[in-house]
This record gives sequence, structure tokens and C-alpha cells, in this order.
Amino acid sequence: MKKVYLSALFLLISCPLFADFTGAADHYQAAATQSLQESEADAIAPLSEQNVMLFGTTLQAIRTFYVNPVSDQTITENAVRGMLNNLDPHSDYLDAQDFEDLKTMTNGQFSGLGIEITASNGAILVITPIDGSPAQKAGIQAGDYIVKINGVAVDGLSLTKAMDMMRGKKGEKVTLTVVRKDVDHPLEFTIVRDDIKLKDVKTWVIDKHYAYIRIAMFEEHTGAHVKQAIQDLQKQNNGLYGVVLDLRNNPGGVVQASVDVSNLFLDSAKIGPNKPVVYTKGRFADAQYTGYVNGQDLFNGLPMVVLINGGTASAAEIVSGALQDYHRALIIGTTSFGKGSVQTVFPLPGDKTAIKLTTALYYTPNGRSIQAEGITPDVVVHSYAIPDTVKPLDLDTIREADLSDHLQNGDQPDDQPIAASDESGDSSIATLQQIADGKPTTTSTDLTHSQNLFYKDYQLYTAVNLLMALHAQIATQS
Repeated sequence: MKKVYLSALFLLISCPLFADFTGAADHYQAAATQSLQESEADAIAPLSEQNVMLFGTTLQAIRTFYVNPVSDQTITENAVRGMLNNLDPHSDYLDAQDFEDLKTMTNGQFSGLGIEITASNGAILVITPIDGSPAQKAGIQAGDYIVKINGVAVDGLSLTKAMDMMRGKKGEKVTLTVVRKDVDHPLEFTIVRDDIKLKDVKTWVIDKHYAYIRIAMFEEHTGAHVKQAIQDLQKQNNGLYGVVLDLRNNPGGVVQASVDVSNLFLDSAKIGPNKPVVYTKGRFADAQYTGYVNGQDLFNGLPMVVLINGGTASAAEIVSGALQDYHRALIIGTTSFGKGSVQTVFPLPGDKTAIKLTTALYYTPNGRSIQAEGITPDVVVHSYAIPDTVKPLDLDTIREADLSDHLQNGDQPDDQPIAASDESGDSSIATLQQIADGKPTTTSTDLTHSQNLFYKDYQLYTAVNLLMALHAQIATQS
């Protein structure tokens, strides 16, 4: 299997980020180049003389008549970039810096703004800010449209040019002007570039019995990290009743990691042999790939909910789609982004530059193409900011437990009341930001902060309520 990349769109750090699809890293240049060379031998009609003349004449006209001198290298690179950019939002030309960054940026640590972007209708669409990134902390949200960079309008600019304008050294400032749905005026954010240390997996326990697993992005070792997190949760907490897998604002990443994660929740013995987690279809042989169900459900069928939203993309959609198709989990939230295409990276002669070309589409186990459609949740739940004045319990009311010498409850139930929150802002964004800051823990020894986040996040609140209902139903039937 040659090296293929499932694009994570464009992560605005210091360069584009591309996700490892499969294969060994030290072989992908030669393998992809071989694919390109082999394709030249196929029975594909050569370029017509007319098309060759069109390109050559245009190039010569620029060299001779353009108002300013332009090097042949610049003209050629612009031509290649134009050919690719006009195919789809994810095909692109990688210059020497882009290509070098591609090969070194899979360790989860980099410098930049930390936003995932793509071109859309003359603007730059924010797919999602990365957990804990400067962009998220500044207030950039999924669905924002960037219309100006440092005061310069992006209309008419290529995505690569816009990215170049946002790049720079750590500590430098970038001012983004964005248009946001339901806000009647442009918003301006000044963001300071910084080091981004991405922690791909975080967990904590809600109300002693409900495991929460947050995956921020799929890296090479995310499957192993999630497995370890599950084992830690099970060691520290006896009697888990359900699990929430939070994939909101997860831009995707390494596809093999999405297969690995899916296999932690899918039982191959129950599903059957040779069943896919994901598969792809393309024109050339090595664009065909299938990741199989070959794991054992570490939660042994425990009720499960997956949270998704418009920032859930790429590899995160693979996991959501597989768990939905095999009826392993309820999918809750809003429709995901719909990034369902595969990109192959072909190094060019000299191995210093490359082209990234869309070569296949991926499909869920039931044959659904996610491209431009996304994953539709089983239960649609929008994110609401719950006012601070609204409390799940009236804490000012005197109750039996407040009376002097009241009798203790003989059963000593494990359930504890949900504390009222003193935090404001969008529910899911506030939760993810504080998760990124490392405040939630993997134990249930201090529930106050977790309960506050739980209550303020309406989607998470709904997910846990559903798990509680499922647990009650199972308890009744047993």
C-alpha cells in the first residue's frame, strides 16, 4: 500500500497539516513517485498540441510583456498551483517548506494559530479551532468566515496565499476579521502565534458512573492513548454505567488511528469477519483501502453516546459513521462537516516539492459517502448557552438535609446533585476550552468543576441524561 493522505483540510499553524493514511513514513516518497511514473505508462491520451501551445504561449507572454519580471520558477509553480486549486479545495501544490513541514508535523507539537480552514465562497471558512490553541482562546469559532487578514480582504486570494499571510514567527500578532452567523457586524480578533502542544485524549468521570472521553485530533498513537485512557478509567472507577465519546470540533487526522479507535468499541466476534470500519474508492489501485473491524469492545457493550458537530471532520467522521452503522452508539449533536475525500501526496523530481491530489472517496461500513453530506446525528441537539441565573436545583431553598439533626438516608446513594455553574459563553466551546486547559481529571474525587462544565454544556448534558435513561432501562430489565 502506497503512502496516501486523508487531508485534515488546512491546519493554520506554520503550514498545511496532512494526515497519514497508511504505510511506513520512510517509504512514502518513493512509493508515491512510483505511482505517478506508473500512471504515465497507462493508456491515457497525451496532451493535445493545442493545449501545449496554449500553456507555452501564455508562459511566453508573461515572460515578455508582464509589467514586472517574473521568474520561470514562479510562473511554473503558479501554473501548477492553479491547476490543482481549481479541482477541489483539498488538492494543492506543496512548495519546499510545505513539503518539509508535512514530513515533520505528526508529533502533535507546532507553532501557529491553531485553526483548521478551507476556502469557501470567496472567504476562508474556519472548520474548527484546535483545543487549547491561540485561536480558540481568542474566541475564534467553528463556522466563522475570515474576510480580512491584517486588514487585507481575502476575496480573490488563493487559500495558499491567505495561509502565507497568516504564517509567521512565534510571538507575532495576526489580526483576523471574521463574519459569524447571527452576528450583524464583523468581529475582529488579534491572535498571538504560539507553540501548540496538542493533547489528543482527555478523560474524566461525570457523576461517578459516566466515562467521558474527549479526542481532540487523530494522531499516529491516538488509538493507543484511548486504549490506555479506557483502562485507567476502568481501574479507577468501578461500576461505570455509560460512556460519552466527544468528537466535536475534531478536524480528523491519521486514518489508521480512526480505525484503531473504532476497534476499541466494536466487537469483531459479534459483528462478524471481514467487516469494514471504512473503505475507499478511487481510480488507481492503491487508492483502494479497507480498514477492518478486528477488535474487542473494551466497554463490553456499555451504553455509549458520540457527540459531533459541524467541526467534526475527516477521520472523526469515520469513527462516528462506523459506530453509527454498527449500532454501537447513539450519535448526538449536529451534522458533521462532510470531509470524505482522500488525498495522495506525490513528490516531484528532486523530492523537495510535491503535489497533493484528491484520489478517492471514503465510505462508512453501510456504503455511505460522507463527502459534502457529513454524518447526520441520531438525535439532533444544538449547543445552547444556559444562563447563569438558571439552576438545575434551587440551591437557595431550605430542604430536609439542611435541618438540624435530620435523619441520614439509609441507602447512601452514589448520585450527587449537579452544581450550578458560574461560567458563561457557548456551552460546548466553554467545555472544550476548559478541557484543553487540563482542569477536568480522570477521577471522580472532585466533581464540582466537572459538574459545572457538564451542566453548562447542553449537548453533553443531554448525552448523559440519555445514558442515565438507558442504564435505568437495562437495570429494570435485568
